[in-house]
Amino acid sequence: MTAEHFSVVERLGGDDFLTRTLGRSFKVARGEAASLAGLMSWDDLNAILTHHRFEPPRFRLAANGEQVPAHTYSRPIITRRSTVWHQLQPSELHKRLAEGATLVLDAIDELHPGIGTLAGQLERWLRTGVQVNLYASWTGTEGFGVHWDDHDVVVVQLDGAKRWRIHGPTRTVPMHRDVETPEPPPEEPVADLVLTAGDVLYLPRGWWHAVAASEGEHSLHVTCGLQSTTGADLITWLSEMLRAHEAVRADIPRFGANETQRAFLDTIGKLIATELESDDLIARFSSARDATERARLAPSLPHITAAPPDADLQVRLVTTRPALAATPDGTVRFTAGGEEWTFAAKAEPMLALLADGEPHRLADLAQAAGITLGQAAGVVTELVDGQAAAIGGPR
Repeated sequence: MTAEHFSVVERLGGDDFLTRTLGRSFKVARGEAASLAGLMSWDDLNAILTHHRFEPPRFRLAANGEQVPAHTYSRPIITRRSTVWHQLQPSELHKRLAEGATLVLDAIDELHPGIGTLAGQLERWLRTGVQVNLYASWTGTEGFGVHWDDHDVVVVQLDGAKRWRIHGPTRTVPMHRDVETPEPPPEEPVADLVLTAGDVLYLPRGWWHAVAASEGEHSLHVTCGLQSTTGADLITWLSEMLRAHEAVRADIPRFGANETQRAFLDTIGKLIATELESDDLIARFSSARDATERARLAPSLPHITAAPPDADLQVRLVTTRPALAATPDGTVRFTAGGEEWTFAAKAEPMLALLADGEPHRLADLAQAAGITLGQAAGVVTELVDGQAAAIGGPR
């Protein structure tokens, strides 16, 4: 398996992982370093740091649970227009890292094509948003101490080795906005393990852990943070959907008699109960979440007006959870990135082909639908205008 074909889904176990592990327990999936060759390297990281301007907290150093002051490894640059940005000083950066700091770069999936592809795999599989952060360490100093995250994570060890001490949760599925704070974890971990290049770790939210490059070599890994989808999210969505009813939009009878208030609550309760008894409620909620997912930034320059009818034009979706459905009037409805389109039924094979997230030639899209290049280009133009698709190859 090459990095080009590396599948975090296969590594974690596919459907078996979903039914046995997701949200229940941690899992370590061992792999060979060669399977990740070319996914992301130290040279890639050096290039990103060289060619981008970053400010904390997106780029930061951390040690012992504290953020290292940016002025200790960068210097302010004042432009001729009197704006200020902080330029990394490699020699000082190297010193801070040698002293024990961990380098952190958030949302690297927006900066590196290979990591963006990795995030897309997880988004399509788990039907949720994913942000990937990068961590690089050189010493046994813990960057963040013993802590827990409010979202599940999938860790991919890219190079070197890192020790993970994992404790069980002290509060079941804690949230960022919660009513209680988890109790501190016990001193003894439930697992003490070392990840080496090629290994993948899944850790549910709320599980305490401490991480350090304590094995005598540097470490480079990415952590894929999985957006949680909770009962609180379902209730919030349901409250929005129920606004279709006059009783939900009406003012609460705060100054009414007891029987008036009781009647109001009974009406609201019946509306909620009816929805909760619906067998397809979760399916409808999931479809709504998919339909409103955040589209990834992908301009289509130089094509700023319309997609040209060029057979070799590369087209790809930039959303990972599109919905395609036939309608009673014989058309097809395509929903992605919070936008919705209605196309003629003959466009369905073309849209289904795009839904895999891979780049496709316009000629292949047109052939799949049995339409002309011009007609296919028209569909693509609508999707690009709605920020659901982009013209051009992998990015």
